[in-house]
Amino acid sequence: MSQPPSSAESPLEKRSVVSSFLFSSSAGFPKVALFKRSEKVRTYKHRLAPVSGSIDKGETPIAAAWREIKEETTLTPQDLELWRQGTPYTFGDPSVGREWIIYPFAFRLKDASKGGRGESAIHIDWEHEKWEWYDPHELVDDESFGGVPRLAESLRRVYFEMWLNEGASGALQSGLQQLKSDHSSGSNELTTIGIKAFRDVLAHLEVQENWWETICVAAWHLWKNGRESMGSATLNALLGILEDIDAIRNQGQPDDWNNILGVVDHHLQSRRKTTTQIIESLTAYLNSTIFTDQPPKQARKFTVLTVSSSSTVRDGIEEIFKSSPESSHLDLRILESRPLFEGVSMASALVTALESFSRNDRSKRLSVTVYTDAAAAIAGQNIDCVLLGADRISSTGSVSNKTGSLPAVLCAKHVSPQAKIVVLSSLEKVAASDQDSESQEEENDPAEVTSGWATSGVQGWQALDERSKPETTWCSVRVRNTYFEWVPSDLIDTFITDQGPLGTSEIRRTATEVQKKTERFFGSPES
Repeated sequence: MSQPPSSAESPLEKRSVVSSFLFSSSAGFPKVALFKRSEKVRTYKHRLAPVSGSIDKGETPIAAAWREIKEETTLTPQDLELWRQGTPYTFGDPSVGREWIIYPFAFRLKDASKGGRGESAIHIDWEHEKWEWYDPHELVDDESFGGVPRLAESLRRVYFEMWLNEGASGALQSGLQQLKSDHSSGSNELTTIGIKAFRDVLAHLEVQENWWETICVAAWHLWKNGRESMGSATLNALLGILEDIDAIRNQGQPDDWNNILGVVDHHLQSRRKTTTQIIESLTAYLNSTIFTDQPPKQARKFTVLTVSSSSTVRDGIEEIFKSSPESSHLDLRILESRPLFEGVSMASALVTALESFSRNDRSKRLSVTVYTDAAAAIAGQNIDCVLLGADRISSTGSVSNKTGSLPAVLCAKHVSPQAKIVVLSSLEKVAASDQDSESQEEENDPAEVTSGWATSGVQGWQALDERSKPETTWCSVRVRNTYFEWVPSDLIDTFITDQGPLGTSEIRRTATEVQKKTERFFGSPES
């Protein structure tokens, strides 16, 4: 009879876990909390660790991270904010019979001004003996430090200050802050900001032993930790840059770092060409679909409904007006897009841009009407099309765009069933096939909503504001400021892209290609 395999020969059990590092800057510099595991836990007893735990079946890593933090420390989103996500990775530990798939996260304690209760709110459970603050740079993967395996490795995946020199680290911090705080630019502009930040990081680096791994880490952070909800375009742009740099790397390490910077400069310069291609595709689509019963040079009226502020949509509308025949009438209807009124800003930008053009051609007429968001059904009457931008396109062809997009589309479908629903977008907005969750939402500061109530003199708004405080127990009031929502693919007639009009099959194929490139440059956690 053959003997059963020894434990050393047994396959390791795969276990996906989150490692959540809690940071505080109350002392003027970052400190990270480490928790000493108790005698009662199954693995790594008495070792220092972040808040960690298994990801349940059907649970997302970030949901698991929040759950484990509450269970082990009692902290909630009232006290913490998600700061950074790190690249997942895998390692095996035969001593415990496990192959760990690690998803690192970094959270920061909120200031009291944001409702945070500080470190006094941390109450550990039975899994830990005690906890302390540490200087992140003191953490090492050495038995003498007393940490769980790969503790420092997990930390540096979220705390890039351990990877980068001071200049590169400062440039990356600045770029991330700019991306996070810019709530008025569209994804095209944010992608350009991200690429410029990436270049600034590279400008502070040089050819060194781990230069390739270092720039991949920088690219990851700009994608994941800037504005991930609008990050598909940034991801694709950075993947294109990494692909070109990798080609140089495969020819041998670059002799001149300027060759690397030149790749980024080339991509920056070529971005305007993409918009031109989209506008050319839009013109061809309109002539073949909406204006088919009109001679090319015959005056015509064209009625468009749009929402928010998209540079691609803005440029497309400008071209529609400029290229229309003499005596044509463009009836443009724009929803104001609360709470930041980006629709109003786009209306102003269009009127200003077209004013100088119209001085030389008074035969064309432009009507601009700004509607409240609640008047989407009225604005949608007798229109030819709804023009939408896209901040993100899922592999199924659904589109994430400014909140208000879905009501605009649904209303148009009801009051103007003949209207075409057209999405203008570059293909770089398509998300990787495993990164296109349509349940993902970006919540922003409710004060952007309530401040409008205050300045407008809305009666009774203080009563809601007072009852939205966490200490209120008998009545729960919440003001939500959700920026984006999904328009399902079955409501969209066509995508006008830099590769021409496309359907969902081409979108799905693009998503698969993006997924392959993402795994190539950032790795797959289970590979």
